[in-house]
Amino acid sequence: MKHQVPVGKNDIVILDIVGLTHEGEGVGRADGFTLFVQGALPGERVKAKVLKVKKQYGYAKQLELLQSSPDRVDAPCPIYKQCGGCQLQHMGYDAQLRWKRQHVVDNLVRIGKLPVAGTMEQGGASSGERPAVIVHPTIGMDNPWRYRNKAQVPIGMAMASLEGGAGGGLIGGFYARGSHRIIDMDECLIQHEQNDEVVRRVKEIGKRLGITAYDEESGRGLLRHVVVRTGFISGEIMVVLVTNGRKIPHADQWIEGIREAIPGVTSIVQNINTRTTNVIFGDETRTLWGSDVIYDELDGIRFAISARSFYQVNPAQTVELYRKAVEYAGLTGSENVIDAYCGIGTISLFLARQAGQVYGVEIVPEAIEDAKRNAELNGIDNASFESGPAEVVIPRWRKEGIAADVIVVDPPRKGCDTALLETILAMKPERVVYVSCNPSTLARDLRVLEDGGYRTVEVQPVDMFPHTVHVESVALLVRKDM
Repeated sequence: MKHQVPVGKNDIVILDIVGLTHEGEGVGRADGFTLFVQGALPGERVKAKVLKVKKQYGYAKQLELLQSSPDRVDAPCPIYKQCGGCQLQHMGYDAQLRWKRQHVVDNLVRIGKLPVAGTMEQGGASSGERPAVIVHPTIGMDNPWRYRNKAQVPIGMAMASLEGGAGGGLIGGFYARGSHRIIDMDECLIQHEQNDEVVRRVKEIGKRLGITAYDEESGRGLLRHVVVRTGFISGEIMVVLVTNGRKIPHADQWIEGIREAIPGVTSIVQNINTRTTNVIFGDETRTLWGSDVIYDELDGIRFAISARSFYQVNPAQTVELYRKAVEYAGLTGSENVIDAYCGIGTISLFLARQAGQVYGVEIVPEAIEDAKRNAELNGIDNASFESGPAEVVIPRWRKEGIAADVIVVDPPRKGCDTALLETILAMKPERVVYVSCNPSTLARDLRVLEDGGYRTVEVQPVDMFPHTVHVESVALLVRKDM
């Protein structure tokens, strides 16, 4: 017998929107059945058409806004509804900050089973009177636009027929929501203006020289992506041409054209990616002109950034985040600190200014080379770096007699490796500082650390990516026996 759901495909329904998903879709209810509606906000009533129905939930398209939320604003970006880059431009900025804090709280309570101060549910806290976790208001930006220092733009070919029969030329922009169809654009309101200008010029020059764009289906064509990095403090610009093959036709003219059009450019780099993949970079990078790095600063610390370096894209908020991580580390100048996902040494060097010794570990060997170079660049001699998996390197350090007073982790979206969490519990540092880009894996890992003898004291959300659903947080944990 078929399960009974109260709505069917193509039904027209009236929905009260009661929340937002972690992807920014409105959560509506029709006779108790959940429907997700793109572009709807909590507190709104909408007329919607049901697009797809599954057992537990479905998807609907908003047809009419019957009752609007006071948090609704007009999205300033003209292609916001087509583009998949931002998800929350239709929500006022203060409301975005409140929602991001609530998103963190919900995950801590639901997944982490943690008691959070000021919430009705105390999250099934472990027995005994433990203080509830304090989740602070999200740290936002005074001006939450034009904050990105890096553009990664997929390139495609315009259809000749759309150009009145003339040659198509190159297009570049973000992918449309949920697809690999490129929405051509010349301006992105969350990108540094300089990045927009560079991409626009590179497309023009490529079109003039008859450069072809890579086609995912056939595997033919040359230019896959244009990546631009701008140093907000230094003003230096790097242009990376990601190509499907080594040979660039008219390479000299292209380099000359870029240098002429973009006076601030200091580095033009080619990255070769011939694989059938949607990963942007290939393994081989070569400098076509200028330097192989650009330089930038965070809070007075200089960084050399190569084409494939991981470097936070929002410098202003990165400083806020890392200052909070240093504050939570509670350093007095004598501590040993381990930075377990150190990348190019960004957090490590912030910590080194107030620690006795910092040990950074990172699985990517090139990042470790960058970290060593960045320590040298800043005359910091109390930070050392080693390449390898944290869960292998840190236990070896322990055997060599390195004890950690503080361990800092800043893992990828999937969270900490289980073996690393076990290593932290075995090393028993006084404090653990957890920097997270994913509230659900943060909550999962905090539960493991709590069960192993730590207590989560406070969590600070930081809005690193305004107008998107992403939220960074930094959490402080202390040993329960202290």
